[in-house]
Amino acid sequence: MKKLAHWLATLALLVGTAVTAAEPPREWVDPDTGHRVVRLSSEPGSRSLYFHQNAYTPDGKRMVVSSATTISIIDLETRKQTELVKGEHLAVLFVGPKTGRVYYANDDVKRGGPYDLFWIEAEGGKPTRIAHVERGQIGSINADETLLLGTWAERDFELQPGAPKQNTTKFDDHYAATGPDGKPLSFADAKEVRLNDRLEAGIPMEIFTLNIKTGERKVVHAAKDWLNHVQFSPSDPNLLMFCHEGPWHKVDRIWLIRTDGTGLTKVHKRTMNMEIAGHEFFSHDGKTIWYDLQTPRGEDFWLAGYEIATGKRTWYHLTRDEWSVHFNVNRDGTLFAGDGGDAEMVAKAKDGKWIYLFRPESIPDVAGISAPDAASLIRPGVLRAEKLVNMKDHDYRMEPNITFTPDGKWVVFRANMQGEVYTYAVEVAKVAGR
Repeated sequence: MKKLAHWLATLALLVGTAVTAAEPPREWVDPDTGHRVVRLSSEPGSRSLYFHQNAYTPDGKRMVVSSATTISIIDLETRKQTELVKGEHLAVLFVGPKTGRVYYANDDVKRGGPYDLFWIEAEGGKPTRIAHVERGQIGSINADETLLLGTWAERDFELQPGAPKQNTTKFDDHYAATGPDGKPLSFADAKEVRLNDRLEAGIPMEIFTLNIKTGERKVVHAAKDWLNHVQFSPSDPNLLMFCHEGPWHKVDRIWLIRTDGTGLTKVHKRTMNMEIAGHEFFSHDGKTIWYDLQTPRGEDFWLAGYEIATGKRTWYHLTRDEWSVHFNVNRDGTLFAGDGGDAEMVAKAKDGKWIYLFRPESIPDVAGISAPDAASLIRPGVLRAEKLVNMKDHDYRMEPNITFTPDGKWVVFRANMQGEVYTYAVEVAKVAGR
């Protein structure tokens, strides 16, 4: 028995050593960029939120992440990851901008229900049940945390028949289709085919609000358009943005509306065939909508801004390789970030697999001479790019979804570049001497 016990202890030690050795490093300096990268999450499969969902507590010190079986909070200074909720198919939604509560569902909201909605304090404790959702997807919370925002569809539609039903793999998306010649399409083109199939289905939909205190459900907007990407303004509790989903060159994507159904506004008007706009998001002060703009698709690239109060527009130009699946902005609007893209995506970048930092520069009038109607024209500019992280080992079927930490010192992203999915952060400032 003593020999057996000794053998088992030795085996356990060897296994433990192997597991430790296999764990990715917690910190390093990217040799290609000179920026420090840290692995924030300790649990394999734990990932940050979608790029426009608030993941940070109001004090800016902690952020929420999720895996297949847990919702956790990470202290951004110590990197300690603390489990808040454990269970199968949990879906973290966002962190309340006012209270810092973590909102979640007890089933995958992408399935469209039924599920229950809860909040839990960022410090942990007993969850509080908000409401039961029989059908629909919850996508946002308003600035004063009185309303949740969601979409409802009359029936389900499977975007990619036969795709794996899991959210713990290295990938988020599984798209495949063949072209008219019978040959397999690229990932990006196959996605367009599947999006068009869903759009053409013409399924009746609603955008609705759900009162957090009373559970009252109100319809904001109904249509047979594919309604998606719903977001509340971070400053106006009764203003929201949504999109007409589908192939971007086919739909008028970006829209504003108020919670009482008034003020329906198309944010971007197409000026040429194959022009696309999308992956829209609010600035943190709620004054501007930013979005990816291409004139035309896959050829000329901009980060475009729409000032809500005045309708004024700003377009920042960037190169093919600098195009990113998602863009984001820091709290004071002085810096942007992008998560890059691979060669199969819309930009067909030859060297686009990077996390980018962008510094916006306006293009001034030559010699101070302006056009008579300059004030009513688009204000042009350029984004000056700096590479933060080499993403050569990342598979872009899982999008990195960059965000700035509230203090603006780090850019957070999810990645499978070391095998399993983890949440990472890269420091905006370069390491001294690099």
